[in-house]
Amino acid sequence: MEPIYATGMAAKLRSQWDRDAGLGQNHNAVKLLGQDYESLRAQCQQTRTLFEDPLFPTSTSSLGFNELGPRSSKTHGVRWMRPTEICMRPQFIMDGATRTDICQGALGDCWLLAAIASLTLNDDLLHRVVPHGQSFDGGYAGIFHFQFWQFGEWVDVVIDDRLPVKDGKLLFVHSAEGGEFWSALLEKAYAKLNGCYEALSGGSTSEGFEEKCPPQCLYMLNFFRGADLFSIIGRAIERGSLLGCSIDITSKFDQEAVTFKKLVKGHAYSVTAVEEVVYRGNMTKLVRIRNPWGEVEWTGAWSDDSREWDNVDRSVRGRLQNRSEDGEFWMSFSDFLREFSRLEICNLTADALQAGQVKKWSTSLYQGEWRRGSTAGGCRNFPATFWINPQFKVTLKHPDSPGQSDCSFLVALMQKDRRKKRREGQDMETIGFAIYEFVGKSGVHLKRDFFLTNASSARSELFINLREVSSRFQLPAGEYIIVPSTFEPQKEADFVLRVMWEDLHNAAQMFTLRKKYGEGHNISFTRLRAQLCCVSLCTDKDLKTDGFGKESCRGMINLMDTDGSGKLGLTEFHVLWEKVKRYLQIFRDHDVDKSGTMSSYEMRRALEAAGFKLNNHLFQLIILRYTEEDLSVDFDNFVTCLVRLETMFKTFKTLDTDADGFISLTFFQVSLTPTFQHTANTHPKHVER
Repeated sequence: MEPIYATGMAAKLRSQWDRDAGLGQNHNAVKLLGQDYESLRAQCQQTRTLFEDPLFPTSTSSLGFNELGPRSSKTHGVRWMRPTEICMRPQFIMDGATRTDICQGALGDCWLLAAIASLTLNDDLLHRVVPHGQSFDGGYAGIFHFQFWQFGEWVDVVIDDRLPVKDGKLLFVHSAEGGEFWSALLEKAYAKLNGCYEALSGGSTSEGFEEKCPPQCLYMLNFFRGADLFSIIGRAIERGSLLGCSIDITSKFDQEAVTFKKLVKGHAYSVTAVEEVVYRGNMTKLVRIRNPWGEVEWTGAWSDDSREWDNVDRSVRGRLQNRSEDGEFWMSFSDFLREFSRLEICNLTADALQAGQVKKWSTSLYQGEWRRGSTAGGCRNFPATFWINPQFKVTLKHPDSPGQSDCSFLVALMQKDRRKKRREGQDMETIGFAIYEFVGKSGVHLKRDFFLTNASSARSELFINLREVSSRFQLPAGEYIIVPSTFEPQKEADFVLRVMWEDLHNAAQMFTLRKKYGEGHNISFTRLRAQLCCVSLCTDKDLKTDGFGKESCRGMINLMDTDGSGKLGLTEFHVLWEKVKRYLQIFRDHDVDKSGTMSSYEMRRALEAAGFKLNNHLFQLIILRYTEEDLSVDFDNFVTCLVRLETMFKTFKTLDTDADGFISLTFFQVSLTPTFQHTANTHPKHVER
């Protein structure tokens, strides 16, 4: 058993190293089952064959295992056909991806389709999930690919384009026009990711949202009648967030039951727009909603053919009213609150939804597992084993506002790969978590006695058999232990724990700057210097610094000034601020003796952590230039050094047009290249690398 364990640990380490190097990010997605889209496509083009996916075959095993299993009447007579066999001129995307491209078929995955419909409202996000350059035209090889964010990383899924067809029609998702196939292929890719089509049946809209993007914050809100909810929804839509709504069911008999006014209980809808219109002299709030079935619409006030539209200005009516049976409809906000019971908002931007504030959400992500006999201890009802569950330490540092001690944060516990296990008769485990205040060393696993004598500071609202359980909390700044668990002991599963908090400490500086200088003003080096000297970075007692000098601030502007104005816009300043935060973290991580300065040995390791591998001679020059008399480096000199190095490398790559690792500069070019002026004046031989 020992060699197997060692191999497993080695694989985990290699996996972590790959992820530390950027694997799993959108530009470098993990390849599902090792399939590389570009190489497979090139191979098919070279052999002039259409791709057939051996890892997701055209068989009943890819359809399902029960209702869509081999003996089911629903799968009898199903054929697998390519779009080129279904219609004369298939299109991947026709006139842009729209909500009407997504009509539900014979599969209960409305939760997924509602999320996809919301996706079409955000082009940038859509093209993360649906990569550019795919079509049935030139270069067509019967192969497509899509990317999904799953359990903390982006995954690239390759499929062939053979789709299940019954009685001449697509069995599952289809477009309203019938000749557009991106949504059907996307559904197939998601089915492959989860093992089969039937694994997609049943779910929450938020799950569909999360598979399309890594959300900064996920709000799970029961409806309330607060006056601000309408503006929250409006701001969320403006910022590209994904929104879904549903009507809770009270029993299994309510599932997909249709109300008197044609709303479907337990069904996932997309929220696609809000508007205010003048109706009989008063402002009336409206919400636009879409049913992924592509039909069955609300028949109450403000529905497609309702009389309310007759009392609206003709131009407004022409812009908003849609009489087609496409599943999309308007209703008043008051009816919306009365009829629906749940709203899910996946906020993708760095801005939170409160008006007048700039907030950034930071996220920590932890992978974990519950294993029988070792880490599956069950909930607090089982005190003998609860302590063996995985434990994660978090530190809340920055209160929500000055003078307060409470910090807002959100904890989301997500169980992994449970849809794939449905074929084995397993489904979602019942999960939740508890939070305990604990001051002590990191890496200490708390034992039974601690939990017997200490009450939890907070906990998930309930233990439930959902894919994800999330709750928002406010606790005093301090150190805490989060203990995720299944409800009963000895239940095995893998999970991802995310802790998200509003980084007001950082965002307050941006808000102050925005308020002080306004949206349209730029920041000169003198203003930049003043701003940096005001922020907490320069006043932390454990950091040794003389403050940022003129040279440091001019170097920062040279690095970030993209338009050549010699000043920074607010967006450029925000990017610079993120860099300074990263430099601060590197400085803290490598100031091993916590002296507030760096020794030359610590400096070398810190530069490598920042991505700069320098030869001995160049490193000696840096030490001579940036250290004090005692050969220590304070924080402002450390930042100045990193800014100079980053600017030099950036400029060098720009000038190295043939990418051979060498550049030749005329005297005129050296004079006009600020990056090289200081270096070239003293050390000409280092201009050419």
